[in-house]
Amino acid sequence: MKLSFLTPQGGEKVVDLIGPGFSFGEALMFMGKPYILSGQTLADSLLLHISKQVVFESIAHQPEFATKMLAGLSRKLHSLISDVESYSMQSGTQRVIGYLLGDSTGDESDATSYSVTLAASKQIVASRLNLTPEHFSRILHELAQAGFIRIEGREVEIINPVKLRNHGN
Repeated sequence: MKLSFLTPQGGEKVVDLIGPGFSFGEALMFMGKPYILSGQTLADSLLLHISKQVVFESIAHQPEFATKMLAGLSRKLHSLISDVESYSMQSGTQRVIGYLLGDSTGDESDATSYSVTLAASKQIVASRLNLTPEHFSRILHELAQAGFIRIEGREVEIINPVKLRNHGN
């Protein structure tokens, strides 16, 4: 699921890509405000709406549920802060490398190649990384020419994760 808003110029800014099993809209539910983002599914999806009343009753009667809600909101806040940091402090190339490597920690298993599938179209991923589609494509092309990755459609083979990570530093 893509969460986005329209810019004053009529363009779209993708704020987040939500995968299976994740939620959205909780913070504004607690604030009693309308959701400011648009949502669009990018594949066949089943969305489950849980009413505010059910959420509040569950929080009141199930401390584990409240803890999980707080953990989820905390993860989202941390992710937003990380996004602001990367937009402010990292080059486009560093943001693309970080996206491609995902949660990779840099251990010895990084020595082997592996493939990742872009979560959405290149245009949507570019917006999510605060890049123009052209800049995103240029960075992918440069990384491929340097021998760090191979690209086929939305499939990206990370040829040497260690070298790719080091290139971003």
